[in-house]
Amino acid sequence: MADTIRIVNSLGDYLRARRALVSPADAGLPPTGRRRVPGLRREEVAELVGLSTDYYVRLEQGRADRPSDEVLDALARALGLGSAERAHLYDLARPPRRADARTAGTGRGDALRPALRQFVETVPTAPAVVMNDRNDVLAWNPLAAALIADFPRLPPRERNMARRILLDPDAHRIHPDWDEAARTTVGILRMAAGRRPHDPELVRLIGELSLGSETFRTLWAGHHVHEKTHGPKRFRHPAVGEIALGYETFQVPGAPHHLLVVYPAPPGSPAEEALNFLASFASSPDAVTHVDG
Repeated sequence: MADTIRIVNSLGDYLRARRALVSPADAGLPPTGRRRVPGLRREEVAELVGLSTDYYVRLEQGRADRPSDEVLDALARALGLGSAERAHLYDLARPPRRADARTAGTGRGDALRPALRQFVETVPTAPAVVMNDRNDVLAWNPLAAALIADFPRLPPRERNMARRILLDPDAHRIHPDWDEAARTTVGILRMAAGRRPHDPELVRLIGELSLGSETFRTLWAGHHVHEKTHGPKRFRHPAVGEIALGYETFQVPGAPHHLLVVYPAPPGSPAEEALNFLASFASSPDAVTHVDG
């Protein structure tokens, strides 16, 4: 069922999607009158990269050998790729062999060091979580459980931010910037699918999202990729209203698919006051302590 939206990324699909976004003017090419297709033609990309048109066509058709670093770098420049898009291009050009399901799925690959879990749980003044690149939340502190979702009471399958953003009917209320949250979430999954196209848990997740969310299907077809780093993030909570935070992301050493995400509030800001109140509010056993409760 998941195969209906091409879970396994294709280098050719990605090249076609990206060249459709680049106009001749963007690439420094002279105007050529009316065009039947958006973006650059195959022969124009080949010229910009310094390849024969035949070799570029074979790249898009999946009939070329693994392209060199020089070719991939030239393609990235010609197509105006940023760092995340460039990394995704390399992933698609150098696909891994079919992974052993014992290491590609949830199993040992998602186990956290006890000390890391303890560290996250004791972060005192900002919501903090550890996530993998499937958007599974693997660890959290009390403020994250109070603000984002009641993780301790959720079954593990429901501790997935892609499911919560794209399939939860309350997600628009919880996430004021829902459109951007959906776009970046799908972009993160696209990156993960490029790195680990045979991860069975990822394949199942993407299949579920494709069946349950038209927004997911549309965004997936656009081949947008996103690498979670830093930026603004807003939440809406029933007890404290809207909270405008930032987030910072840290790669977990020794666990390449795990990220520590912290949502600090500016000192002295209304958001800091709201988090302080939420922290004390969450300690009450009768309180509503999370946004989807």
